[in-house]
Amino acid sequence: MKLCVFDFDSTLMDGETIDFLAKPLGLEEKIAEITERTMQGELDFFESLTTRVTLLRGLEEKKVNEICHNLPFMPGAKETIAELKKRGYTVVVFSGGFRNATSHARDILGFDADFSNILHVREGVLSGLVGGEMMFDHSKGDMLQRVQALLGISEAETVAVGDGANDRSMFAHAAKRVAFCAKDILKKEANIVIDTKDLTQLLGEI
Repeated sequence: MKLCVFDFDSTLMDGETIDFLAKPLGLEEKIAEITERTMQGELDFFESLTTRVTLLRGLEEKKVNEICHNLPFMPGAKETIAELKKRGYTVVVFSGGFRNATSHARDILGFDADFSNILHVREGVLSGLVGGEMMFDHSKGDMLQRVQALLGISEAETVAVGDGANDRSMFAHAAKRVAFCAKDILKKEANIVIDTKDLTQLLGEI
């Protein structure tokens, strides 16, 4: 295996970035409910994402970065990525979340690249708009094929690790499909299932 692609929220990070961002606005429960339904595959990812980001309108960019730079990583995340790198893997993160979180995490955890979304800011506060590379339900699968082509890596040499419905599209292009503390909708399409919050368990499975 040569390429390992991780989801970020609830996979490398213990929780959902957008739920943390909702907390100072008093919208944590409302947004968390939409997030949960989305990860279960009950809602369209694009519509859900844009709806939730609209609710964040007015949050200061400074506060966004403060929250995103203090997110709790999943137990074993740093150690697992370090070991994968030692084994010669390219390690990439695909996230339907936000660059504020994934780029900071890249500096801490040591993965090679992150592909995520960008919160639009106007005059120092969130405008309620969002754009980026991971806006749709099919985005992770599409990006995985592009990364494989760029690196000359095949599906047979690829591991994908995720927890929610929007990770199904990247599972379609990976030989090893790891459902990590995942929703049932993703477990059905996995060939490796880990139900303990310890990413180092991945190392014995691939």
